Amino acid sequence: MKKTLALVFGLILFSSFTTRDHETYLSVTEVEYNEEVQSIQIISRVFIDDLENVLSKRYQQEISLSYKEDLEKNREIIQKYLEKKLRISVEGKEQKLKLLGSKFDADQVVMFIEAAGVKSFKKVKVENLILTDLFDSQKNIVHVKKDKTIESMLLVKGNGSQTVNF
Repeated sequence: MKKTLALVFGLILFSSFTTRDHETYLSVTEVEYNEEVQSIQIISRVFIDDLENVLSKRYQQEISLSYKEDLEKNREIIQKYLEKKLRISVEGKEQKLKLLGSKFDADQVVMFIEAAGVKSFKKVKVENLILTDLFDSQKNIVHVKKDKTIESMLLVKGNGSQTVNF
C-alpha cells in the first residue's frame, strides 16, 4: 500500500512540473479614424515574447525586445512584419501604414501605427494576421471606431479580415 501511495504521489508531483503552452494567444488592436487630421490611428498590443519569437523565426535572426533601445533598433523589422500582417483598406483602397513608435506596457509591446491622408469613408476593411504564422490558435481582437460608432471583430487564422460599414 505504501508503494502505491508513493507511486501516485510521485506521478502527481512530476506531472505538476510539466510545462504547457498557452492555450490562448491574444492581441488587441484599436483602429480609430481622426477626421480632424484625416488619418487612421492604430494602437496594437502584443505580448513581448510572442513578438520576439515570430520576428526571430520569420527573419531568421535572434530578435530581443527586452529594452527600450531594442524597440528602436528593431523598428524596421517590426514595420516590415506589420506590412505583411496588418492591412487597412478604405473604400477598397489599401492604405500605407507607418509604425510611428512603440513602448512597453507590462509584458506587452504597444505599437503606434498611422495611415495618413485618409478622407472620410463609409467602408473599411481590416486584416489582422499578427502572430497567426506562429500560433494557429492566435486571436486578434480589433475595435474600429469612427465618430461615435465602435465595431468590434475577432480575427483568426483562416478568417483574418472583416469589413465594417458606417
